[in-house]
Amino acid sequence: MNKRFQVFVSSTYADLREERSRVIQTLMEMDCIPSGMELFPAADEDQFEFIKKVIDDCDYYLLIIGGRYGSTTAEGVSYTEKEYEYAITKGLKVIALLHQEPDSIPVGKTDKDAELSKRLEEFREKVQQGRLVKYWRTAEELPGIVSLSLSKTIKTYPSAGWVRGNAAASTEVLEEINELRKKNADLQAALSSVAMQPSQTIQNIAGLDVIFGLSGTYQMRYDGQYFDWSSKLTFGQMFALIGPHLIEHPSDRLVRIELAKSILGLQGKKPYDTKIEDQAFQTFKIQLQALGLIDLRYTSTVKGGMALFWSLTNKGTQTMVQLRAVRKDG
Repeated sequence: MNKRFQVFVSSTYADLREERSRVIQTLMEMDCIPSGMELFPAADEDQFEFIKKVIDDCDYYLLIIGGRYGSTTAEGVSYTEKEYEYAITKGLKVIALLHQEPDSIPVGKTDKDAELSKRLEEFREKVQQGRLVKYWRTAEELPGIVSLSLSKTIKTYPSAGWVRGNAAASTEVLEEINELRKKNADLQAALSSVAMQPSQTIQNIAGLDVIFGLSGTYQMRYDGQYFDWSSKLTFGQMFALIGPHLIEHPSDRLVRIELAKSILGLQGKKPYDTKIEDQAFQTFKIQLQALGLIDLRYTSTVKGGMALFWSLTNKGTQTMVQLRAVRKDG
């Protein structure tokens, strides 16, 4: 069955119009569905919520980095970098295209502000860590690079893609769906047979009023240094911080990030990057599961990968509402 893959094209806008145009034309010639924010070149937080929904529908994420860092949020992070971070948390495969000679880019297409230039360099370094990237010098080179890179990525990491509605109900697809349904039922049965019943198997378990310590490191964008942080809050206080985020069934990685940012927010810090000491975080996670507040499920993502996801149980939802609901005075 023929599939069309949707690709999100992320970059700064004004300085890379020609590059984006050539890349989008290439994607269309490859029978892909390009997605980007041409209709919303001005970025703000409300629009970013819409952008996240667009990224959710995409199969692959293509990042173009030129000579500008781009518009930033109140925390000093560019919307392009926020798109990249969100795509990573969703498990999308990233194709990163970095300008090979940023010093040769015309002045009119670079950041004049020294701080933005520094942030761009840090962003480039982050993108280059742990993944293969491609380098380009001119807009004319991009179509060939995109065609080869995307074709290889699709072959190596096939994604769900899109099919025409009148073709989706073919016998082949129905058989595949039925087979997946059987496998899912078998997995659910296996999970049910080994499911932990905390209230029956764990005695004297610590409640939400017990204080527990977490620690880690954080980085402020401005100097690039990592600093230590620590916190002692009750399990209830930490669950109240992270509970609302669990409504959207986030990945384990995203929970780590949001928990650390929320704790540091209580300390008056708005970090660029955060880390939590792993064993303490694992204990916190298991404690919430043992208290019957969360479910953890290692399952396939919409893009074909595998990841651990959190969700609230009925008890967890009720507890979260009790902890976060605003009560009137008196």
